This record gives sequence, C-alpha cells and structure tokens, in this order.
Amino acid sequence: MLFDTHVHLNARQFMVDREEVIRRATSNGVHYMTVVGFDEETIPLAIEIAESYETIYAAVGWHPVDAIDYNEEHLKWLEELSTHPKVVALGEMGLDYHWKTSPKEVQEKVFREQIRLAKRVQMPIIIHNREATKDIIRILQEEEAETIGGVMHCFSGTLSDVQPCLDMNFYISIAGPVTFKNAHELKEIAKIVPLDRLLIETDAPYLAPHPYRGKRNEPAYVSLVAKQIAELREMDYEQLCQVTTENAMRFFQIKEK
Repeated sequence: MLFDTHVHLNARQFMVDREEVIRRATSNGVHYMTVVGFDEETIPLAIEIAESYETIYAAVGWHPVDAIDYNEEHLKWLEELSTHPKVVALGEMGLDYHWKTSPKEVQEKVFREQIRLAKRVQMPIIIHNREATKDIIRILQEEEAETIGGVMHCFSGTLSDVQPCLDMNFYISIAGPVTFKNAHELKEIAKIVPLDRLLIETDAPYLAPHPYRGKRNEPAYVSLVAKQIAELREMDYEQLCQVTTENAMRFFQIKEK
C-alpha cells in the first residue's frame, strides 16, 4: 500500500482523464494521496477532489512563484480552509529562485506569514524549494518551524542539508528524480535519510520517473520511486511501502481507512 504524499491531480493536465488516472493509481497499490493546491485556481479543486474520494486529502498554501499576487485576504482564506476535515497540511510554500516572477523579499514575506499561520492553527507545512535551500533553512530556523514540523517536498538539497532539516522535525520526501541515472547525490540521500523520516511522492504531472522521464507523470508511478529507494537501501520493497505509508499517516495525522 502506497501513499503519494504530493500530487497535483488538480492540474490542467488531468482535466480530461482524472478519474482514470486515480483508478490506475489504485490498481498500482496507491491507496492514499495528498492533492496540493497553491493558488486561487488549484486550491478549490484540491478540496473538491479530496471531498470526492475517501482516501484522498488536500493541502492548501500559496506558491512562491505567485507570491506577488498574494494579499491578506488569501491569508484569511487559508486560515479558514485549515479547519476543513480533509485539509491535512499547509503548503506548498517556500522560495523559488529559478523563476523571476516574484521578488525574493516578497517571497520571503509570504513564506514567513504562512509559517506563522501554520503555528497558529497547529498544522504541518509542505516546503517548495528551488535553488534556495540555504535561505529556506535559515527562515525555518528563525521562525522556529520545528514546533510544527513539515516536509521538504521533492528534496533538492545536498547531503549536508539533510541534517538541519531533520533537526527541525522535518521529513524528507523523495520524488521521481531519484530514478535518474545522473542523480548521484539524491541517491545517496535516499540511502541515509532515517527510515522514520522518509516520504515518497510523484509531484505529478511533473518530474516523471524513469522510464517515463519527459512525459506526464501520474500517481501510479510513485511505485517506481519506492522500488528505486528500496533497491538503494537494500531492503524489501513491501517494507519500504509500509514504512513510508505509516510515516505519511503520522505526518498528516490520518487514521487508516
């Protein structure tokens, strides 16, 4: 039984065949999923999908790429949504220095406000990081994010970045790139993350694992991530599935269904 902890079934790429994609995931052992909403368009749909399926949940937050469009009304909206019975985390939030749509100082302000919201409502956070690892760790430390904990979604830091995240009560989530031949450091990270802090995800429709690299990703492919990590850690695939699902249930505070 697998748990895809970060998937965008609310993306436009799934508008035509979402139900079929969910059926394929289920038939591949993916019993649980968390659909992540990150702007005005994707948040309502994430909740709608979660309401429609018993074992699909939602996370809501504001993406750093769109930080320039964020205002106080959005913060109030996220706080209201945090009480929804199917919302299990706040995010994704963080910093993105690859795309230049939102100035760094605006991204940081929006990031800090969401961390503080999460602390008020006592919910874990999902971190988006692109080319901003050091600043993200610094902000999390300054905001004392260890009091709520979270997950470093689609981990893209270095080996030396793992321990500071663990020290802040964060999980490390690994996605499709771990299957890429040139992902040497990520493979090493997959070996050394403590088993009780490891999560897996697809980030579908993005970052499809080998042999689907470059194509649309989907939650069924999280099994390929699990198989690669099991091989790297020289452990039984079924055990890896069980442990990462238990970790996700604990992280999102979900009771088994």
